Amino acid sequence: MPRIIDLTLSFRPGMRGFKSKVAKTKTRDGWNARTLTLYSHAGTHMDAPFHFVENGGTIDQLDLNKCVGPCHVIAIEGLEPKALINIEHLGSVADTIRPGDRIILKTGWSQYVDNSLTYRDGLPRISEALARWFVEKQVVFIGVEPPSIADVNNIHEVTLIHEILLSAEIVIAEGLCNLDQLSQDIVELVALPLKPEGGDGCPARIIAIER
Repeated sequence: MPRIIDLTLSFRPGMRGFKSKVAKTKTRDGWNARTLTLYSHAGTHMDAPFHFVENGGTIDQLDLNKCVGPCHVIAIEGLEPKALINIEHLGSVADTIRPGDRIILKTGWSQYVDNSLTYRDGLPRISEALARWFVEKQVVFIGVEPPSIADVNNIHEVTLIHEILLSAEIVIAEGLCNLDQLSQDIVELVALPLKPEGGDGCPARIIAIER
């Protein structure tokens, strides 16, 4: 039997970029319903090129072939806050990466999701050298546990790293969780965003399947 691991954060009160209020109740209206307000990069989400690239593709135009298929899970342990992730952190897996590959970086950072300062302001970041290496290797999907691939408090860095990857139409998924539950180095990835027309990004439901 395949084993399915949900890599998606639940939306809950207090989460950055998420609000929820009662719209209908069973007692009053006959059914329960809520009105949700979502920032396009809240929780577990995916970036479209348009997020940082002028005239880039939008989330509804995303090539879903990049979002479904085999995916390398690369464990990187012991990272300090604000650490730069470099090519050497990939270890021997780096020698096996081929055009069209998908990669998830397993850093354990989702354990800090309830500590907003560490989770957001101390996140480990993808270095410029590694971002350019991903482009050179023609990787099509990068997933990370922190809420961003780069320092959200450094506009130069966050712009540069996103522009490098998104200009190459590499799909970026941020805010993954439960990677500690993965037991295989290669899993079947399914990463499907919501589909707002013209969107720069959107929350997504992302799962891994182990067979």
